[in-house]
Amino acid sequence: MSASPRSETPFAAPVAAPVVKVIVTKVFVRGLKVEAEIGVYDHEHGRVQPLVIDVELDVAAVHCEQLGDTVNYETIRNAAQDIAAAGHIDLVETFAERLAQACFDDHRVTRARVRVEKPLALAPHAAAAGVEITAVRG
Repeated sequence: MSASPRSETPFAAPVAAPVVKVIVTKVFVRGLKVEAEIGVYDHEHGRVQPLVIDVELDVAAVHCEQLGDTVNYETIRNAAQDIAAAGHIDLVETFAERLAQACFDDHRVTRARVRVEKPLALAPHAAAAGVEITAVRG
């Protein structure tokens, strides 16, 4: 009788789960519609115009399991509405800067990109005109 060859499986070392380290979380709100008194021209004073706002935040959030671990989208919406409700603003640049500054009220925000569009600014010749700024915590 000959011995049958024994099949041996090579020893496989357990594979460790990869370590995932979140460096930055991007929180965004896109297409937020706000009515604001905005513009430098006489016909823009005393009336509201639609704005369309995009915000993207870099947030130093390492482990998010609860709403309090990150930036709540509603705080972005509320800040935009509060800025609009505060009264007439001449420039969309000013609106964008104020909104970026409000986002930095949360100490975890390290960068804010804010885009503000005025859909009626060049109508019917353009879909929108506006500004986009990027601000970093200094």
